[in-house]
Amino acid sequence: MLLDTATASSTHAPVFADEYDFRLLNNFQRDFPLITRPFQRVASELGCSERTVLARLAALHEGGSISRVGAVFSPRRVGASTLAALQAPPERLDEIARVVSAHPEINHNYAREHAWNLWFVATAPDAVVLARVLRDIRRDTGCPVIALPLRVEFHIDLGFDLATRMRAASHVSYGPSRPELLSADETALLAAMQGGLPLLVRPFARIARDAGLSESFVLHTLRDWLARGIIKRFGVVVRHHELGFRANAMCVWDVPDDEVDAVGKRLAASDDVNLCYRRERAEPGWRYNLYCMIHGHNRAAVRERLATIVEHCALGAYASDVLFSTQRFKQQGARYAAGGARRG
Repeated sequence: MLLDTATASSTHAPVFADEYDFRLLNNFQRDFPLITRPFQRVASELGCSERTVLARLAALHEGGSISRVGAVFSPRRVGASTLAALQAPPERLDEIARVVSAHPEINHNYAREHAWNLWFVATAPDAVVLARVLRDIRRDTGCPVIALPLRVEFHIDLGFDLATRMRAASHVSYGPSRPELLSADETALLAAMQGGLPLLVRPFARIARDAGLSESFVLHTLRDWLARGIIKRFGVVVRHHELGFRANAMCVWDVPDDEVDAVGKRLAASDDVNLCYRRERAEPGWRYNLYCMIHGHNRAAVRERLATIVEHCALGAYASDVLFSTQRFKQQGARYAAGGARRG
């Protein structure tokens, strides 16, 4: 059967092959079982076989609906990362995007409608490596580059409900914070986990083998990282565009520093705000310090929702801009350690 999540008021919701696919994508974005045979537990909850779960996830990955099954690490808790942007001559945008994407430290790379027209996220083992990556991108592209480090996360990547478009309650985390000092074994595990879980009956055993560790160490460490907030969530990582949310807008405001945290908390609590955070400005070229992401089925829906949010959160008095994405050049899990299988 076809499970259509559309309601009478929403005719553009994604259509899934059947209820199993919908529940795999919707119900297991967090709280994934960290046990020896996790897909068997998932199958039990779905009322199907372990083989079916593995086959469905493989098909969803192959079709692009999911990036991976694995960990989403908390920003600033391991390694170093930043959002960055550059100004590429429009006629060279694709060429320059390929140069940027070729760096393994780049995990997201999007074209957006603005003079700063290429936006990417860089992650690295430490701040020294991160600075070198940005320096190399400036050199290799010949373009101005700005770095916009995270300062406060009001709401980041806690999953996405495909039925109601609601998400988990936001959790404010202030920064900068000092990254965790990982042991050699933990660093090996981090590297092995970056590409996501292999779709096998005992995926953590394969991760352990790749990292030269025991399966029990892997499971214990992942549970510990999750409990301590090093891992923000563990589960299925979906791709919004392939699931029908084709309009993606980064909305930014210039809010006085003594007001921005209060405004950010209000903004983060708004429905349909998928991400919300405060970043450093990059004067004189970039004045904005408050960001949110809104995904929708089309631009009109995003702009309508944004107008409601601006009114509800009293954002109209602040200078702002809206940057719709026009092309996705790269999307994968963050790479905080050298090496590791590339499964997502």
